[in-house]
Amino acid sequence: MILHKRSRYHLHDSREGGIFMRKFLVFLFLVLSIASLLLGQTLPPGVPREKTLILPFLFAPLPVPGNWNLWAGWRAQNCGLHQFVTEPLWTINPNPEEGGIINALAAEPPIYSEDFTKLTIKLREGIYWSDGVEFTADDVVFTIKTVRDTSGLDYHGPMQDVKDVYALDKYTVVVELKRPNSRFHAYFVERWGALRPMPKHIFEKVEDVVSYDFNPPVSLGPYVLKDYDPAGYWVLWEKRKDWQRTVTGKLFGEPVPEYVLFINYGTAEKNTMAMLRHELDVLQGTAEQLITLLRASKTTRSYRKTWPYIDPRDISTRGPGFNHMVYPYDIKDVRWALALSIDIVKLAVSTYDGMVAMTPGLPLVVNKNFYEWYFKRLEPWLEDFTLDLGNGETFKPWDPQAPWKLLDWARKMYKVDIDPNDEEEVRLTLGYGWWKYAPNVAEKLLKKHGFYRDKDGKWHLPNGDLWKITILRGPDPTDMANIIIEGIAEQWKEFGIEVEYNVSAAASTLAGEGRFEVVNTAHGGFAGEPWGFHPDLYRCFNAFRSDFVKPIGELTLGSALRWSDPRMDKIIEELERTDWNDYDKIIELGVEGLKIEIEEMIAIPVFNCPITIVFDEYYWTNFPSPDNDYARCDNFTTWPQLKYLLHKVQPAGRK
Repeated sequence: MILHKRSRYHLHDSREGGIFMRKFLVFLFLVLSIASLLLGQTLPPGVPREKTLILPFLFAPLPVPGNWNLWAGWRAQNCGLHQFVTEPLWTINPNPEEGGIINALAAEPPIYSEDFTKLTIKLREGIYWSDGVEFTADDVVFTIKTVRDTSGLDYHGPMQDVKDVYALDKYTVVVELKRPNSRFHAYFVERWGALRPMPKHIFEKVEDVVSYDFNPPVSLGPYVLKDYDPAGYWVLWEKRKDWQRTVTGKLFGEPVPEYVLFINYGTAEKNTMAMLRHELDVLQGTAEQLITLLRASKTTRSYRKTWPYIDPRDISTRGPGFNHMVYPYDIKDVRWALALSIDIVKLAVSTYDGMVAMTPGLPLVVNKNFYEWYFKRLEPWLEDFTLDLGNGETFKPWDPQAPWKLLDWARKMYKVDIDPNDEEEVRLTLGYGWWKYAPNVAEKLLKKHGFYRDKDGKWHLPNGDLWKITILRGPDPTDMANIIIEGIAEQWKEFGIEVEYNVSAAASTLAGEGRFEVVNTAHGGFAGEPWGFHPDLYRCFNAFRSDFVKPIGELTLGSALRWSDPRMDKIIEELERTDWNDYDKIIELGVEGLKIEIEEMIAIPVFNCPITIVFDEYYWTNFPSPDNDYARCDNFTTWPQLKYLLHKVQPAGRK
């Protein structure tokens, strides 16, 4: 019943696509097998389905159900906690067409003294906590002092730079710093995580702020807690009656849904079936889930109507990261050899059916801003960039045609509406380009350092030992980073390198302590992620400060990769002395830092994180699309800016 749909769903078994096809068929079989076993999800009495937006809770279960004190550590914030309970001083605009920074609780941008030792924050008036208490400068002063003086609270370290903080009046905060810092306000800018103000009138009465559970949470956002699962798999929120007294209400108007439910039904198959039963309005998962849902339902869609379907603009990258304190990954030529042994088009097809945006650098994410700010400036350098293979031989590794090679493959398999003659459209959909697939060059780079192959084609280290790469990874097989690293590992095996996995639930801790060779890097594992709609790369580069590097066995203060370079130290120092609004200088320094990271191949970023999101329009419509591009799609799953978007969704009119 499916096989005749080849042109849309890539149901084939070519060398490039066979791995994905087999995974898709297995997933489809599992969905069909459990379909009759699942009972419908029932909302609590008095909560109408047509007035409830149901979103995926990707990080379920809650680590401590009933504890909402996210200032005291990880609380699985994306169950509505950072979407609705908290509000930042400033936030990244979720609208990719507008970009920039939104003044949220702050009424205007940060104001610094000339020497960057004093920060003045003007607050928005007329904002109220959900219990009726007005938000004022006292909340901000209390938060900064409490976090500075309380070990165990998030942002305790950065707040040590605060010499004094006080309220000049009811809506003005002054922060005096111990040293010049033109980026201090960035700790309060919401991207995915920030130091948000606490309700002083609640926390000042608490004996132990770290152990306090903040239950029920008092909200600054447009929704309040209605109910939650004691096992931690769902959380239900209800719209505030006084939503007008929130930042969301003042800037964007009334949110449309009366209720928002975050829920995780369990396995990927169960979540897929929930959407097919119209009990999940948004799903973020694997490529197999996306293809299954587009095939099986008349009311589902993704960001794009045709291949590659996905929203390609996530602001984090995926790929293998190296421990620069472990041989042989401390050798630049070895790292480059591992990169040149990867066929990027084959990797894209086998992992995400080609639905990816490729990038050669971190944090060189694929979006329109970074394309203008950074890629166009880097492109001439990338074209001239040359590797020394030894014996007077050189090689230019940059492949600007890689996105078009992926497009050529897709046009044979799918209906595709990407114009191959529109360079900007191709690069902003499928990526900037990547490195040439050149295993012969990789071989020369390895032999340059004494590596050799045996009669079976297996690579050996110069001392004669069989070369075996151990990859540290987490246990979730649906994790994007795990999916991509498995595709890379298969190619390294084909190149003749043995690969094994260290699968651990404590992978992030082991990585931070340097107990790995290669790690399937995700999110900020390479370094801090960029802002996305602001060009400043300081939060990314700063992770590579030389004084942050710690010996293996000690928790790093910066990047788990344990790479540093005096050239990068100088760029970091100069950025610290550069005004956050001086885009020209920031971009100039950013380009130089990116060149260093790419030249050294400190890690192998391959793709932007693929945002494989499906919307079910049975109950709700007007989700983002290229023609209605008011937000990145993942703002409807995990990102805190969701509260600024709920005036956009519209009921489909079903009961």
